[in-house]
Amino acid sequence: MSQELKAINIDVKSETTFKERLWVIIPVVLLVGLISTLVYNHYAEFSWDGFIAGFNQEFLIFFCIGVFAQLVDGTLGMGYGATSTSFLLAYGIPPAISSTGVHVAEMFTTGASAISHHRFGNINKKLVRHLLIPGVLGSIAGAYLLSDVIDGDAIKPFIAVYMIALAIIIIRKAMQKNIIKKKTKRLNILASFGGFMDSVGGGGWGPIVTSTLLGNGRNPRYTIGSVNAAEFAVSFASGITFMIFGGIQGWQVIIGLILGGVIAAPIAAILVNKIKRKPMMILVGVLIIVLSLKTLSKLL
Repeated sequence: MSQELKAINIDVKSETTFKERLWVIIPVVLLVGLISTLVYNHYAEFSWDGFIAGFNQEFLIFFCIGVFAQLVDGTLGMGYGATSTSFLLAYGIPPAISSTGVHVAEMFTTGASAISHHRFGNINKKLVRHLLIPGVLGSIAGAYLLSDVIDGDAIKPFIAVYMIALAIIIIRKAMQKNIIKKKTKRLNILASFGGFMDSVGGGGWGPIVTSTLLGNGRNPRYTIGSVNAAEFAVSFASGITFMIFGGIQGWQVIIGLILGGVIAAPIAAILVNKIKRKPMMILVGVLIIVLSLKTLSKLL
């Protein structure tokens, strides 16, 4: 009898271990497949001379943007798209290239972030499952509209205004004092809207989804880790959609954001419980407003 119980326990443990490993295996397999596809389809663009020439001052700027944006996103659970898009638009990168670059880069950075948060036990798997499919569908719809229907230059001022609105949401959430815990209703609608606005605006998944969940009194650690894990699938879906309908442009932007973000992801996962959220959120919000106002001043 005892031997049968031991055998059952071993089977249960092995099944649990395999399920746990899937949280790491799936992102790794998808990322390896993506890298292989990109290299196969665009190998002619990756000459050694072009590779060396790409490491210039502009690349360093995009790399620094990637590091800063991922530190913000990994510690606050929001702000990667808003921060990086605001910087890129202020630097003069067109909206379509900015959004494509941010989302292709996020396919890697959110994968690294999801693995890091899983490693440090920051994920609520039930919450991830609720956010996953609606978020993916919303992001695909938004990416398709921006890449094949909407004129990126025409909506650039609206994106800047949208970024200011996201920044105000971030600051407002930071200023809330007594948060009463309540059940979040219609998670699927929240995730769909967050995914859609994230694709169209180049950011918004975190400020919309994370800030709503935190505003309802959810545990910051598991909320941030879970939303970051779901964001991997959302970013992957929008990135693939951008690649299918709009192609890939701005390799220097993409590589800079990827390298900066992947390096910063594990650092952010460690800092998530150590950094003071309120001053950081206010600082990020103010920074996004300043960058967006700079973008608007160039257009008006």
